[in-house]
Amino acid sequence: MPAAAAVLLLCAAGALAPQRALAQVAKPIDPGTSVSTRSLDAPASSDAASTQSADDSLKADFAQRQKVLDRRTEENNYGYGVKEHDCYSKFFVNHCLDNARNAMRETRQQIRQEQLALDDEQRAERAKQRDQQTAIKRAQYEAEAPQRAASEKSSQQAYEEKQRQNALAAAQRDAEAPQRAANQAAYDRKQADYQKQLDEARARGVQDAQDREQKAQRYEQKQQEAAQHRAEVDARQKEAARKAQEKAQQQEQARQEQLKLQQQQQQQQQQGK
Repeated sequence: MPAAAAVLLLCAAGALAPQRALAQVAKPIDPGTSVSTRSLDAPASSDAASTQSADDSLKADFAQRQKVLDRRTEENNYGYGVKEHDCYSKFFVNHCLDNARNAMRETRQQIRQEQLALDDEQRAERAKQRDQQTAIKRAQYEAEAPQRAASEKSSQQAYEEKQRQNALAAAQRDAEAPQRAANQAAYDRKQADYQKQLDEARARGVQDAQDREQKAQRYEQKQQEAAQHRAEVDARQKEAARKAQEKAQQQEQARQEQLKLQQQQQQQQQQGK
């Protein structure tokens, strides 16, 4: 059948792919390879690039082989499904199914073995890289030992110098303590005098304000008393004027009455004659 032929062709291609992939696997690095230490400022760009290229190539190979195994697994499952479907059109169905199942299991076992081998290689490569990194770090640590010793010595000297400077500063502070105390006492006295003067100025200001207030009150009281006195004088003058006017009116009335009385007497005298 065309479908069965296509599946067989895919299986054959999948079987050849792992062999080509295995033939392209990079040669693993010898675990016994020693790590040579070099100065940190030495040029190592070419070595680093070569190592990085080898690591990238190995990772790419692992990824390619994993893709091949995954593809073979998919093809194996697909091929078994096709064979299982075709078996139901044959006379010996169970025999056909058993053959298809056995072929599928056999291929699956082969893929499983190759997957385990690939996993082992990847674990070994990761362990080797960890060992190499550890060796590089150890070599770098040992190479930096003189610099660390020099730095520690410099740090110790700087610490001791700082301690000496602190001791000198403490001794100077102790020697200057009496003078500082005297200066502080003089400053305190000056501040106390200033505060006293400030308090006295404030007290004088308050007293002056009170005096001004009292003077203003006394002035206002005198103004009120003067106004009241003027009012009383005006009232007395008006009263005196009124009384004088009344007295004058009374006198004028008495004079008029006297004149009238005299006129009457004269008339009577004239009439009697």
